Amino acid sequence: MKYNKMVEGRFIERPNRFIAMVDVNGVIEKCHVKNTGRCRELLVPDARVFLEESGNPDRKTRYSLIAVYKGDMLVNMDSQAPNAVAAEWVAAGNLFSPVTKVKREVKFGNSRFDIYAESNERKCFIEVKGVTLEHDGVASFPDAPTERGVKHIYELCEAVKEGYEAYIIFVIQMKGMHLFVPNDVTHKALGDALRYAVEHGVHVVAVDCKATQDSLEADELVDIKL
Repeated sequence: MKYNKMVEGRFIERPNRFIAMVDVNGVIEKCHVKNTGRCRELLVPDARVFLEESGNPDRKTRYSLIAVYKGDMLVNMDSQAPNAVAAEWVAAGNLFSPVTKVKREVKFGNSRFDIYAESNERKCFIEVKGVTLEHDGVASFPDAPTERGVKHIYELCEAVKEGYEAYIIFVIQMKGMHLFVPNDVTHKALGDALRYAVEHGVHVVAVDCKATQDSLEADELVDIKL
């Protein structure tokens, strides 16, 4: 996926989870943060960030914070991007082939899963999780407790019971990772749900991304240790 009208800035502070103050060419701009996670290891004072300028003159914030450099590594932290990236990746036949149908935001029971895909007779529900947390080349999820994430995992198990295939795709929004693990320290319930789901027929996939200042593209599969 591609972004438009990108500008560079320097992160100053994050007054709340929705807003970041960024220095853009000497002007302090109030920017929308497209990620409600903690991101404490990313949004540090003076971090080099990239913003997408909105074309809506009525919007309260002129820019949205899209990506940030963590040392020499560029991390896309747009929480809306992984669903689009995963849908492109699935549609291109990277999960299974041939792909005869891909649809976003499809309801199942009391849930709405991110992607529904078909391959001839195969019918598949897919839940997508964006990953921005890493340490020494190991990516992990989540960076904050997510009861909603746990709920979706167990509901994928219900889909399997009803004859569907089910996948969880962890879209790692950076390159350079050699392993993905659940973040049991932050939210063990999610790790437990993942392990339960795998035992009950849900497939778990992790894929890294080529992240640039104005794009994000799924790239290579990453090993998983649950």
